[in-house]
Amino acid sequence: MDTDQLIRTLAADNAQRALPVGIVLALALMAATPVSTAMLLIGLGIRPDIWLAVRNPFFDLKFVVTTALAVPALIISLHLSRPEASLHGWSWLLIAPIVVLVGGMAAEMMLPQRAPMMARLVGHNSMLCVGAIPVLSLPLLAAALFGLRHGAPSRPALTGAIAGLVSAGVAATLYAAHCIDDSPLFVATWYTAAALIVAGLGAAIGARVLRY
Repeated sequence: MDTDQLIRTLAADNAQRALPVGIVLALALMAATPVSTAMLLIGLGIRPDIWLAVRNPFFDLKFVVTTALAVPALIISLHLSRPEASLHGWSWLLIAPIVVLVGGMAAEMMLPQRAPMMARLVGHNSMLCVGAIPVLSLPLLAAALFGLRHGAPSRPALTGAIAGLVSAGVAATLYAAHCIDDSPLFVATWYTAAALIVAGLGAAIGARVLRY
């Protein structure tokens, strides 16, 4: 093989590059979301008063909170998929859902006719919330870890934990359509607990599957 032909062969091989990790991650999550949605619809269903609930700003706030978790976590996970990337300078993005929740709880405290604090915290389905969100997260977590494997994260456990937060954020967005507990205090307590469970699972699995 002469030099010119070798160069052409190497150039052709280089043209067949793998898809960027961001595209693989997005496609994987898009494929997993309908699975989690089907799990929600079959296993739990949508709350029957949803058309009335959408008029309640605290119901709508749940979706703002979960989105404010999923989107920053997705951005951070893509950052961590690069070699030698760290969380330094990026962790502040995870403050977004906290800010929204604090604002929601402050607004709820200003209501003249609000339920007792303990009633708002415990709600009606706290244990279902803590169990359902991690279960709904499983297809999404598998998809997120699959996508991130196409990168080269040097901190696999941390990257897996952030992938867990991405999955929990999307799953919590789905679960919010079923959840009849709209208090920001309930969301801050039980949605957070569920997200931490998924983050822990993501860290445990990511430590193994994201290592290169």
